Amino acid sequence: QVQLVESGGGLVQAGGSLSLSCAASGATFNRYGWFRQAPGKERDFVAAISWRGGNTYYADSVKGRFTISRDNAKSTVYLQMGSLKSEDTAVYYCAVDLFGRPYYRRQSYDYWGQGTQVTVSS
Repeated sequence: QVQLVESGGGLVQAGGSLSLSCAASGATFNRYGWFRQAPGKERDFVAAISWRGGNTYYADSVKGRFTISRDNAKSTVYLQMGSLKSEDTAVYYCAVDLFGRPYYRRQSYDYWGQGTQVTVSS
């Protein structure tokens, strides 16, 4: 049984930093992804990282501010968020793709975490 357990959300002031983590278990994963969903909006791609080679991918809106990384020994993926803006406020979800499909598509991911709230105050 695949489980994804997220942690690290919270309230932060604009310009600040916050780190999220997601511990995965129960399968061999091809890629981790982070998505976010603001109220009334769709769930959008944020960042992804391949399990083996560590290749990283970012949405244009977070490039240069967010960093995704993984610890294979702990089966954990991290999202370090910096220079946060009010528009980064959302519920953040980690997800795993078992097969290596297009990293930016929600439909590519097989399992999802429960989500963690990130609120950036201006």
